[in-house]
Amino acid sequence: MKSLAHSASDYPAKGILCMLLAVGMFCAMDACMKQLTQHYGPMQITSLRALFAWPLIVVWLISTNRVQHLLNSRWSLHLLRAVLGIIMLSAFVYAIQSLSLADAYAIFFAAPLLITAMSVWFLGEHVQPRQWVAIGIGMLAVIFMLKPEGDQLLSLGALAALVSALCYAISAITVRVLSRTDNSGNMVFWLMTMIGLGAGALAYPDWVALSSDHLWLFALMGLSGAIGQVFITEAFRLAPASVIAPFEYTALVWGLGFDILLWQLYPDLSLLLGAGVIMASGLYLWAQERRW
Repeated sequence: MKSLAHSASDYPAKGILCMLLAVGMFCAMDACMKQLTQHYGPMQITSLRALFAWPLIVVWLISTNRVQHLLNSRWSLHLLRAVLGIIMLSAFVYAIQSLSLADAYAIFFAAPLLITAMSVWFLGEHVQPRQWVAIGIGMLAVIFMLKPEGDQLLSLGALAALVSALCYAISAITVRVLSRTDNSGNMVFWLMTMIGLGAGALAYPDWVALSSDHLWLFALMGLSGAIGQVFITEAFRLAPASVIAPFEYTALVWGLGFDILLWQLYPDLSLLLGAGVIMASGLYLWAQERRW
């Protein structure tokens, strides 16, 4: 029996729709960040991604009458999410400095596998033996994607993408736990606030003055990131993690499109093979979850 996989408050269809919208917004944000990596460091981009989204989050909170609940929060979990968010975003920005968006996404696709695995310990959900086999096969494909660059033992960019995926998976689990006591407004506001301030403090020693030519990119990054954060928080609040996580695979379509359109980067066979195995593993987990 699954103790927390499904409850009366779950709305799978709405959660899936929110996830699809979130993926599109985050892919647009990632394209902006990749453009900015030529001029600014990962930690500064992480901070500015949150700070440019912050005013939009405040407007959303005010318009939906959620401001009054901001101080009723589980601070320890919010702080944990902020630390995870800083590591996740800065690692991903580092990854896309050297990788195409599609390559980074293919490795990041380990996140749904990790979410399903960790849901056993953190959410009390049940994972069957054949699902563990699918998780193992998917993770072997991730290891295949950590292909070396030059004389390195593995690609540092690919490893950074994997670290980002791990942090994201843990953060997604905390959203499911936090949703029992905190509303989505609290989760989005405190995450953006803490990431903006925390990453900004870490980036301060090497801070680069912003160019006016890049302001539109920062604004678009903030807008898409804010909308994406709202939708993804709602997605994990509305539906079980194991149901909605596989729909993040639609990011590969967006990533390939941006790579070809903006940077004329085309996928190679290893990318398609590795991503295909990882996606197949995740979709198998989803199918088993729906059947069981």
